[in-house]
Amino acid sequence: MAPRPTRMPTLYLSHGAPPLADDTRWTRELADWSGGLTRPSAILVVSAHWEDAPLTVGATADGVPLTYDFWGFPQRYYGVTYPAPGAPTLAERVRDLVTGPGETLHQDPDRGLDHGAYVPLREMYPDADIPVLQVSMPTLDPAELLALGRRLAPLRDEGVLIVGSGFTTHNLREMSRQAHGEAPSWSVEFDDWVNRAVADHDVDALLDFGHKAPAAAIAHPRSDHFAPLFVALGAGLDGHRSSQSTVDGFWHGLAKRSFQFD
Repeated sequence: MAPRPTRMPTLYLSHGAPPLADDTRWTRELADWSGGLTRPSAILVVSAHWEDAPLTVGATADGVPLTYDFWGFPQRYYGVTYPAPGAPTLAERVRDLVTGPGETLHQDPDRGLDHGAYVPLREMYPDADIPVLQVSMPTLDPAELLALGRRLAPLRDEGVLIVGSGFTTHNLREMSRQAHGEAPSWSVEFDDWVNRAVADHDVDALLDFGHKAPAAAIAHPRSDHFAPLFVALGAGLDGHRSSQSTVDGFWHGLAKRSFQFD
């Protein structure tokens, strides 16, 4: 009999634009983070950069090109590769967990991993030898995403690493051009509030972050980069409800705060 897979945590990480991969501090933090985790059997990613309703599964075949969903960057960022194996078995498990009788799971077989998935994964699992599946974010509603995470939670006991990929503060219009470590007050205040709410396991406050968090409307003019937190949080509620902040600091004024839910 095969050994039972190790129960995996769930992650919310701030992935940044492709140039964040040039930040050696961030890449080292991600490498150290993954180095402390049990090797997953597969990885399931919900990224801020793919919204599609109903829930849609991306490519499950090997060799599907990445989705370079950004513009105006130097050409070298469009030559990045991450040939991780497809995860058709995981896609079937997702279908079992999120669809009801008579329902089908939508699939986009031509959609490869976007930069919210492959940019951090290249730093965490550079050998690209773990099957990866990306699914769409079907809504920005925090409560619905929390419920989605709860439905996906059984995957944790199957060795699957569930990753919500966004950015703890994300306002490109207000993005600071100052040096690393210097950040505007709205970004600092929101980041601190989120860190404390997660540490206190205050799920109700997080769900109502638009009203409860300081500077929420500035930190997230649109909540697409904060929304993946709720998938990771929902899946993480199926356990001991312990959490830790694994990455902190700022990149051009935006909070890189990331969390692990055990």
